Amino acid sequence: MFRPRSKKLLSFALIQALTAGGFAAAWSALPATDAVRLKEAVTGKPQPSPLRIEREQPLVITPLYDDADVVSDEELAAVLKQVQPRFSTEKLKPNYVEHALRAWHVDAEFQDPRVMSGRQMRDFLLDHARFLMSWAGEAQPLLEDREAGVAIRWGREQGGSVHHDHLLACLTEAGVPLTQPVRTPGRPNRTFRDVLQQALYDFDLDERETEWSVLGFGLWVSPVNEWQNGKHRTLNFDMLARREMRGHKQFGVCGGTHRVYSLMALLRLDEQFDHRLLSDDARRESRAYLLNVRDLLLETQFEDGRWPYNWPDGKQAREKPSDIPEYRHVIATGHHLEWLAIAPEEFHPPRENVRKAADWIIQNTLSKKVSEIQENYTFYSHVGNALALWRKSRPAAFWKAWEAGHPFVPEESAAKE
Repeated sequence: MFRPRSKKLLSFALIQALTAGGFAAAWSALPATDAVRLKEAVTGKPQPSPLRIEREQPLVITPLYDDADVVSDEELAAVLKQVQPRFSTEKLKPNYVEHALRAWHVDAEFQDPRVMSGRQMRDFLLDHARFLMSWAGEAQPLLEDREAGVAIRWGREQGGSVHHDHLLACLTEAGVPLTQPVRTPGRPNRTFRDVLQQALYDFDLDERETEWSVLGFGLWVSPVNEWQNGKHRTLNFDMLARREMRGHKQFGVCGGTHRVYSLMALLRLDEQFDHRLLSDDARRESRAYLLNVRDLLLETQFEDGRWPYNWPDGKQAREKPSDIPEYRHVIATGHHLEWLAIAPEEFHPPRENVRKAADWIIQNTLSKKVSEIQENYTFYSHVGNALALWRKSRPAAFWKAWEAGHPFVPEESAAKE
């Protein structure tokens, strides 16, 4: 027979077992999201749920035109020579490298030894040791280990990526796979997949800059069309498209042109890959928005071909031009030529208007010293990329073919600079 104390212990154990069993049964019956929230409440720590990404290589939106009247081989070669990434390795700005890598792609190689290759640019951004060699401890790390993956330090601080998810979008368009190693200060065994997962976790639909997040997610996540961020908010591409159209066009980065590019990218993903990311209503709204942009380009283009930075102002931008620095018109014109290169013709102004814009931007780029281009590299990189797209090519592919017939000559290059 059990002694009284033993009976009490047995009863207590049975109660505990029943309680644990009941809790386990209740836990297993909880919806996945509720279970995660309960665990977060109990532990006080975030519980990321990584989104399953089926592909290792990003989708590529192909350019649609090969128009030598927009830019000839000789003109394109001259522009691309101007916008090669001739960066000093000391205190190298991530934002410049991101722009260069996006335009030139990870496989870019150059005969000129002063120009950074695509792989060198990639490794500077994704290997903390390379970043440290450039900054010698004078800037905080660019890569940060977080609960859901790897975050990118962004903002106006020294040595940071200037825009949220800009690095993600640029390296995605550059062709960096999810398996690409990423070496943070504390963990040398991360991958680019961790950068994407942290971006999905951090994304806030109401933040100021969403343009690059939308582009990066479109090229990686589709055809999946619903997921949750770290705050358990359900997101989909309808919501992302409408976020790009929210508010006055002038509030977007680079005069609102990145919103236009990302929105067109979503439409092209629908068409090119038949992913049907957008509902019929969201697709209709997106088309109407982009057709309105087309009409504004017709209203605002100057006689010399450029589009003004304040193009969202419509006719007033041309009839009562503001005192806007020239470089901002370079931004607007180059960026518009870029999204038009991936847009179906129904979204275009007449081709003659496109050619006038290209003529202006080509002459502007060629009139600058190489040092001036390097100082303003972020927006001139879009010029090189846009013009290559109008020849249904990419800067690296075109330049490789060009250099095969026009080898690099150090003395001539130095004389022209």
